[in-house]
Amino acid sequence: MMNEDPDNNEKEPYMDFEIIPRDTTPEAFMAQFAIYKKMSGSQRVKLAIEASDALRETVKAGVRQRHPEYDEEKVKLAALKLSIGDELFRKAYPDIEVKT
Repeated sequence: MMNEDPDNNEKEPYMDFEIIPRDTTPEAFMAQFAIYKKMSGSQRVKLAIEASDALRETVKAGVRQRHPEYDEEKVKLAALKLSIGDELFRKAYPDIEVKT
């Protein structure tokens, strides 16, 4: 993220390179950041929702691959269990057993 360097007396913005994914070059990250910066708030929210939906579908595809015997309801439950963890899943669905 862009912020102010606490050691820089001139308060120039700098990039914290610890947040750049390892598979992304700094140049590509900066280009993506510039695109996000130009987007409106609603556009960024829409993009985040789409990414979240895509991740959920990817998780469900993984469950289907590991458990082809599962119907859609069990796939959804297994994906939910992966998302919220075993402990919370057991509290919410004490009588349901699904493997992830």
